[in-house]
Amino acid sequence: MKGDEIRKLETYLKTTLKSADVEVRAMPRKNDTAEVYLSGDFAGLISKDTDEGELSYHFTMTILDIDLE
Repeated sequence: MKGDEIRKLETYLKTTLKSADVEVRAMPRKNDTAEVYLSGDFAGLISKDTDEGELSYHFTMTILDIDLE
């Protein structure tokens, strides 16, 4: 993903998650995926999807059972 796209996603996540400590980082070898960090900790991935001319983004976050304890 390109810089402008990452900035827009980061702004959206900061607003949606109500947290200023959200960072979206490009992945060097992936053009359609970026990493999301919350307070410096890895939180998940954003994948870019173009289907029938429509662009969307998918945010995937894995929550381990030990994180719930």
